[in-house]
Amino acid sequence: MTANEQSLTGERADILDFLTKHRYFLRHTAEGLSDEQANTRSTVSALTVGGLIKHVTEVERNWADFAQVGGGKDTPEEIEYTPERIAQWENQFRLTEGETLAGVLAEYEKVAAATDDLVRTLDLDTTYELPAAPWQPPGVFWTVRRVFLHIAAETAQHAGHADIIRETIDGQKSMG
Repeated sequence: MTANEQSLTGERADILDFLTKHRYFLRHTAEGLSDEQANTRSTVSALTVGGLIKHVTEVERNWADFAQVGGGKDTPEEIEYTPERIAQWENQFRLTEGETLAGVLAEYEKVAAATDDLVRTLDLDTTYELPAAPWQPPGVFWTVRRVFLHIAAETAQHAGHADIIRETIDGQKSMG
């Protein structure tokens, strides 16, 4: 029996359950939306439903990579906020030319499945030092467990954002 076929219990099962629930809420906010609606800025925020799914996918991918091998890459102390860097940052919160909601959702499913495999198999007590960054002092370590909890918290937070955006588009809510 492989690790993926095992019936998980305890904290691994809890982490997977929490991730599954909040991923569902995030995906649910996109159900029935056209690409145009998924890219609608329906509040004063620049956030869109499609963009949030795209962002959460990338965040989860990056943290899952960190959970496997640690940081390895330092963020420069000074980041130059050029117009190109700002545009790149903003583009992660919307669908750009050639991107579709279906494509973003499919990529999210692939990343989520890969992360779930890691939750099932990695040593949750392994620790890695967070990369040096202007917002992160050196010498801070996270366990793999904390990385997965961070992914879950990030997903839940952005599922709430997406729910508000969706409700302002057409009144649909994830709950209630």
